[in-house]
Amino acid sequence: MKPLEKIQTYLVSQQIDAAFITSPDNVFYFTGFRSNPHERLLGVVIFKEKTPLIICPKMEVPDALAAGWSGDIVGHQDTENAWDIFAETIKEKVGNIQTLAIEKAHITVERLEAITDRFPAIEVSRIDGKINDLRVIKSEEELVNMRKAAELADFAIEVGCKEIIEGKTELEILNAIELAVKEKGAFQMSFDTMVLSGPKTASPHGTPGDRKIQKGDFILFDLGVVYNGYCSDITRTISFGEPTAKMRDIYETVRRAEETAIQAVKPGVTAMELDKTARDIITEAGYGDYFTHRLGHGLGISVHEFPSITGVNDMKLEVGMVFTIEPGIYHPDITGVRIEDDVVVTKDGVEVLTKFPKELIIL
Repeated sequence: MKPLEKIQTYLVSQQIDAAFITSPDNVFYFTGFRSNPHERLLGVVIFKEKTPLIICPKMEVPDALAAGWSGDIVGHQDTENAWDIFAETIKEKVGNIQTLAIEKAHITVERLEAITDRFPAIEVSRIDGKINDLRVIKSEEELVNMRKAAELADFAIEVGCKEIIEGKTELEILNAIELAVKEKGAFQMSFDTMVLSGPKTASPHGTPGDRKIQKGDFILFDLGVVYNGYCSDITRTISFGEPTAKMRDIYETVRRAEETAIQAVKPGVTAMELDKTARDIITEAGYGDYFTHRLGHGLGISVHEFPSITGVNDMKLEVGMVFTIEPGIYHPDITGVRIEDDVVVTKDGVEVLTKFPKELIIL
């Protein structure tokens, strides 16, 4: 059963007239149509019985059709009131709906009021959880795309390593990576590429800049590539010159934590057990205070999606789940290290999608 059909079945079971899906990632998931509408109205209305409907900027109607959309579609001009068109189209199609499920995590108060102004008696409910349940298990077609995205991420790290020379800036290396990935045929990066060196590696979400690479630096790459709408996300930390004993100890502690957590992945294990597996290793090594974030996050159409691999999530892993495992130690007086891979839960355990080596590379 296709995702659209699963939502329709859900609507029937919950006696909800329609669902209005508005986040671009979820519109893509249900329709195959990828759009960045900016401030304009984009959404797919899924009715419990009638043919689903895309509403989008009129200039993007041909793109939706080219993406393979075979349902109904209505476009709106910049000079028109998109919400009036939205309401009029629904009323013409099914009448005055009484119940509507929306993405509460995405829709704004202003947009919710635009709906309730036009349907004053409407009862609104949340559909975010149901969508998460659908998206969290990847199909084989999705996994094919994610394996390719991971392969491109491995290639990007390889390019980054080859670009490292003394005196080159973080931004110069970053630009070389993104150019090479695009020449390889990738449409876009999953997020803003991160290249951090020296003391800047101790900031988990640092900003690349004009700092020049120096001998003795650790260099942290955090990047991802989008392939056919699916993201990868990888982190590797490289040494430029011989590291100090303390830097090497931090690196090997993170690597052991990351690899041990990966080995623990299998159906039935909880997210919190995975987090604890990695965190205990880092804590026992004396660096617990410097591991300041969750172990990982879901991955797919969005680079950060459900579920969150944290120490408080008792969700059990299931076959087909894809997420990152990315422990880190960020010591402001020594260095920062993070190692990250993308993994998929299999019936026998785990498949690691990202494959760039994790033994400490010393250039």
